Amino acid sequence: MELPGKVRDWARKIKRDGVTLWFACKHADTPLVAKLLCVLVVAYALSPIDLIPDFVPVLGYLDDVILLPCLIWIAIKLIPASVLTECRTKADEWMVKEGRKPKNNWGIVLVVLVWMLACWAIWKYLLSPYF
Repeated sequence: MELPGKVRDWARKIKRDGVTLWFACKHADTPLVAKLLCVLVVAYALSPIDLIPDFVPVLGYLDDVILLPCLIWIAIKLIPASVLTECRTKADEWMVKEGRKPKNNWGIVLVVLVWMLACWAIWKYLLSPYF
């Protein structure tokens, strides 16, 4: 298989695993730490806006290519195998039935809060001594 095919398969698996985490958030047997991380990852992954906008050169795609897959990988490692298998099956069924990933607007709140916190920190620790 050539490189574009491998990248395409990898992207499909990441997308599927994002939906898997969406189902894992709701599963009763998912440990609390994994649930919290799943909620964070799902909120960000399904958000219509990014932490770093894609038009920012290089950094714009950094969160999509490195940060998000790493967080998904960590969350998946925290989920028990039986729960993961069940949630992946549900995710595959969802992807076939719906043909799209679910939507979640909590990611917007998450991204806005992170940006507000960053702006506050810059103001407090870098700019406030000058004003």
